[in-house]
Amino acid sequence: MERPLPPPLDALPEEAARAFLARGEKVVAEEGEVLLEAQGPPATHLYLVLEGEVALEEEGEEVERLGPGSFFGYPSLLSGASPVFTVRARGKTRLLRFPKEAFEALLAYPEAARFFGRGVAERLRLRPEKVLEPGLARPVGELVQRPPVFVDPTASVEEAARRMREEGISSLLVRGEPLGILTDRDLRNRVLAEGLPPSTPVGQVATRPTFTLPADTPLLEAVAAMLERRIHHLPLTRGEEVVGVVTHTDLLAHQAQSPLALLRRVERLELARYGEEVARLVAGLFQAGVPALEIGRVVAGLNDALIRRLLQEAERTLGPPPVPYAFFVFGSEGRKEQALLTDQDNALALAEEGHEAYFQALAERVVEGLVAAGIPPCPGGYMATRWRLSLARWQEVFARWMEAPEPQALLDAQIFFDLRPVGGSLSLAALERLIQEKAKAGVFLYHLAQAALAFRPPLGLFGRVRTEEGFIDLKRHALAPIVSLARVYALMAGSPARRTPERLKQGAEKGAVSLELAERLEEAYAFFFHLRLKAQLQALKEGRPPGNRVVYKALSPLERRRALEGFRAILEAQEALALRFQIRL
Repeated sequence: MERPLPPPLDALPEEAARAFLARGEKVVAEEGEVLLEAQGPPATHLYLVLEGEVALEEEGEEVERLGPGSFFGYPSLLSGASPVFTVRARGKTRLLRFPKEAFEALLAYPEAARFFGRGVAERLRLRPEKVLEPGLARPVGELVQRPPVFVDPTASVEEAARRMREEGISSLLVRGEPLGILTDRDLRNRVLAEGLPPSTPVGQVATRPTFTLPADTPLLEAVAAMLERRIHHLPLTRGEEVVGVVTHTDLLAHQAQSPLALLRRVERLELARYGEEVARLVAGLFQAGVPALEIGRVVAGLNDALIRRLLQEAERTLGPPPVPYAFFVFGSEGRKEQALLTDQDNALALAEEGHEAYFQALAERVVEGLVAAGIPPCPGGYMATRWRLSLARWQEVFARWMEAPEPQALLDAQIFFDLRPVGGSLSLAALERLIQEKAKAGVFLYHLAQAALAFRPPLGLFGRVRTEEGFIDLKRHALAPIVSLARVYALMAGSPARRTPERLKQGAEKGAVSLELAERLEEAYAFFFHLRLKAQLQALKEGRPPGNRVVYKALSPLERRRALEGFRAILEAQEALALRFQIRL
């Protein structure tokens, strides 16, 4: 085959690319011949167009044509589901047809995995309403293909690299306590890029301790953990034994619409359709039965990765930061409880005063990048372009808010106290300690408890739900009250937890709220979060802007009963908190 290699084969070692092509079977399709059928049997082969064209069709209408150098069939191979489009030859078409085993071997190369992941995203955009079944509830251990491979920490990196090549793997587990891991990225970034000799001991450059998860962890949780920790290799355990390692490639091969596929676009700063793709991903996960709060965790991981990538690009353009900094988020994003993208809430903390020009430019680049990705600016101005202080000044501001909690100070405190660092090297532990110490004084907690009683559940006479022109506002009357209660409970318990369910659990463990009431509030929060996301996705499907209100009578009898039970739990919790702090309702 004397012609340039098509992507991604042109990025592979020539020997590997030629070996893959040698496994292809030459076939000829005549005009109009159907090669794959929409909603038909799943694909069993990967196809490469050599000469001619094929058309992707939906219900008899052509939506795209693929010419020489184009692959097709891989979305169905990756997902195991029926093809989304019918693929039909347009004129006499020459093809190479590869068996599924050859395709799976090709995915062992990160360049190929990224290429086909991008391709799946492109094909899905042609049919945005089509959602592939993620199957993200299965145990991640089912993806393990082979036992883990270990190396001693005294082995040289040259020996380790040779072992990886011989085994056909991209990581080795490093023996010792704690367990370590050495990946192909470590060899590039910590050995080659640093100019270390081949004799360097593995233990010097390995990551310790390595993050692990039980093999029975749901696939969704594994994906979320890898997003949050920015890792590409995940060792899995059963009891004390490590049973295998899964990679981002394994997850991509299992699931075409994986959040990791979208992460690849983030890494390339392809921002133009980020918001749309997040909405599509959320709809797919929701349709698959993934709990709404877990979807929020996945989206937070993607947004964090986006911010870190924007910071990286800003530093590449502006140069290294003159002092350490922390870029942090707060509000629902800080709690990892934002499923669909809303406006930004972020700020900067600097190691010292000064360097205004650099950090103003850095903040502007990140904020503008988020806007380009479909995350609008905060109407209240709670963004790093405005909120940018030294760590010492942040401590002064937080202390002032807590010592003299006037209405605006109290509002700011409630927004900022859900902070979570996302980028930069500066630690915010000092701010966390200050919040916990000042909360013990009691004055701030009293005012915070009072604020938690501001939004009451919509219950009228005889405990019936009271609507506003037939609507109930899920944010104002359901979600916000539970978030506020949980924040108070966490501070009473001295817990640094950020997510609302975790705060409720911590509060119950420390006696800030009864276990029974905390469980009812947690169940109510999950239900109301689900209900709002369901309504928002329906609004997007109908071309309406998503909001927080739902028509009460449009809810099913079961949903109305659960809403009533949730409102009653909120009312009971607010009355108990008012009694505890001697606040008149």
